[in-house]
Amino acid sequence: MQHCLPFAMASKQPPAAPRRRRPQPAEELLSVGEVSARTGIAVSALHFYEARGLIASTRSGGNQRRYARAVLRRLAVIRVAQRMGLPLAVIADAMRKLPDGRAPTVADWRKLSASWRDDLDERIRTLTQLRDQLDGCIGCGCLSLKACPLRNPQDALAGEGPGPHFVE
Repeated sequence: MQHCLPFAMASKQPPAAPRRRRPQPAEELLSVGEVSARTGIAVSALHFYEARGLIASTRSGGNQRRYARAVLRRLAVIRVAQRMGLPLAVIADAMRKLPDGRAPTVADWRKLSASWRDDLDERIRTLTQLRDQLDGCIGCGCLSLKACPLRNPQDALAGEGPGPHFVE
């Protein structure tokens, strides 16, 4: 018994890929407003990222910023890195390692995320320790920064200068 198959499936040749019109160069570039709308990132933040070298733009004949579509992926990477708590300087350093003129690939992302893994593990360890000690600190009720037996026994941190310090 033969099953009815659509014409493309009944043929022994694979179906032809749909033809795509190659966008014109002007269509490949996005205005700062379009990038902001697509990413949810404020125009002022896009200008800030550009000033810090995280993203780049070209200028139109009217001196307006124009961004390649690849900037959308870069901005996604920046936002994820910020949500992980990475400082902007670390993110900027990582962005400099990515090739210009194209969106970061899966391999690029794996390389970046692997380089951040140790730092994130350390942050998790430190935050877990702080969380676990905080319950005891609040519970003891002393609230003393000089004599707290948990946070600063015998005011040992005074010798490290002013401001808060964290005992590992």
